[in-house]
Amino acid sequence: MLKPINLSTEDQTNWQSDLSQCFTAVDDLLTELELDRSQLSVCQRAATQFDFKVPRPFAQRMKKGDPNDPLLAQILPVKAEMRRDPAYIADPLDETSHNPIAGIVHKYRHRLLLIVSPACAINCRYCFRRHFPYQENRQSKAQWQQALTYIRGNTDINEVIFSGGDPLAANDRFLSWLTEQIAAISHIKRLRIHSRLPVVIPSRIDDSFLRWASATRLKPIMVLHINHSNEIDNQVTSAIERLTNTGIRVLNQTVLLKGVNDHAATLAALSERLFDCAVTPYYLHLLDPVQGASHFDITSDHASQIYRELQNMLPGFLLPKLVREIPGKLSKTIIPTDV
Repeated sequence: MLKPINLSTEDQTNWQSDLSQCFTAVDDLLTELELDRSQLSVCQRAATQFDFKVPRPFAQRMKKGDPNDPLLAQILPVKAEMRRDPAYIADPLDETSHNPIAGIVHKYRHRLLLIVSPACAINCRYCFRRHFPYQENRQSKAQWQQALTYIRGNTDINEVIFSGGDPLAANDRFLSWLTEQIAAISHIKRLRIHSRLPVVIPSRIDDSFLRWASATRLKPIMVLHINHSNEIDNQVTSAIERLTNTGIRVLNQTVLLKGVNDHAATLAALSERLFDCAVTPYYLHLLDPVQGASHFDITSDHASQIYRELQNMLPGFLLPKLVREIPGKLSKTIIPTDV
């Protein structure tokens, strides 16, 4: 279960205030969006299996009165989540087998992932870590020294990835400290940050974040998670501009989701909108088969068909790579799209 971090009053900033004011009751969001509440009890039952959490800035981009809004579909608990299919499991990427010490997931030789924060700003219903044992990976600064020792001792690693939960749910004092510690390890070249926060609460990209993210000797890369062009409003555009103006490279990865973006025209519009914001489309992921998310899945053949149509709509530099992550593989697996 994902829990928001506790913050003292003096630590509160605009983004932390937004984080504390998320919708956490389905009823409240449906009322705000002027939607039928007849299925409320079903939604509430599904939310007991994975908490419901939606920031207000993200909810404001949803169309009132539209039960099929693509942003709403990503976060609304539904009856289908309670189906049990043996093909959809709690740990679809077998991350627990690559969790050598608390806070670390190490699957690839040259890259290592740190579970920086167990908290998320938004609980996306398709999240592949919706069952991740976050409580077993919570750490104090003293305990983080074990992770840093692990990184120092593995000289093949040249890139560290901040993940979670959402790493930007952690406060900037801690993130600055952790980044300084990693930058002191000579064989680390890059710091990659995977986050939904700049999208769902754009005020997160504030001066405090930009100071530590731009001060490091490491090459910083921000990977956003945007699935539909409607997620990008003026506030998001401004946040991205602040990142790029500070010299942070910004990429995006998208999950191919039934009922959200499973049309070539929708994905093309997203790539065009991303490019307008100076964001590079990076990956188009097939759904990780996590328990509770089977209703979002489409077949590999259907995904390949959509991608072939997308290739005819976009120049190559706007095409994300169509991939699936397969446990045990040493990299992402490119999905073939040949007829």
